[in-house]
Amino acid sequence: MDATPPLSPTERSTVRRGAKRARSDRRDLYAVLDAGLVGHLAVVLDGAPVVLPTGYGRHDDTLYLHGSTGAATLRAALAGAPVCFTVTHVDGVVYARSVFHHSMNYRCAVVHGLARPVTDPDEQLLGLRALTEQLAPGSWDTARLPDRKELAATAVLALDLAEASVKIRTGPPGDDERDLPAPGDPDPVWAGVLPITTVLGRPEPCPLLPAGTAVPARVSGRTPVPAG
Repeated sequence: MDATPPLSPTERSTVRRGAKRARSDRRDLYAVLDAGLVGHLAVVLDGAPVVLPTGYGRHDDTLYLHGSTGAATLRAALAGAPVCFTVTHVDGVVYARSVFHHSMNYRCAVVHGLARPVTDPDEQLLGLRALTEQLAPGSWDTARLPDRKELAATAVLALDLAEASVKIRTGPPGDDERDLPAPGDPDPVWAGVLPITTVLGRPEPCPLLPAGTAVPARVSGRTPVPAG
């Protein structure tokens, strides 16, 4: 039996434009978040919206963010300001027969809520582990862990995934009937999808590494995440 609860739209997370692309399966939310490296955190700071790119990590239904304790955006979020966090993957450029129907194939997650400061030492390490493993899997168990001074300079935020939405577009362009050629007639305008794929390159060792140091499997074994 599937124990994963579905997404429950709220007034803010209900998809209205392009509603047919909305997904209600919470596993789609996990998949979009888990496939990303960078998200964007939005918060109102001094009366104006601020959107900044940032790393993140997920553990179950909690998203963890971090940054310097001196960062103004994090201080605003920790003070109780509502936040919005997004992750987007562009999987293809959609070429249509009219400029109006040009589009993108994409996967996008949007999370609304109030960020919670993580003060429990065990949860702080859990959040930092999720962040590290999201970016560089296997590193938490091999690299030096943060010391007391580094932890004191780091703010860790937890954002519940209860209020979230997911939109996904796949497939060819959706052209108007009037733009389609009649059967047997040539089509003067190319239409279709130009796929976009993220490819990881060859590891470049730190110049301070001893010559001949092998690239560990946690680095060399990573592969691109396929489009959903």
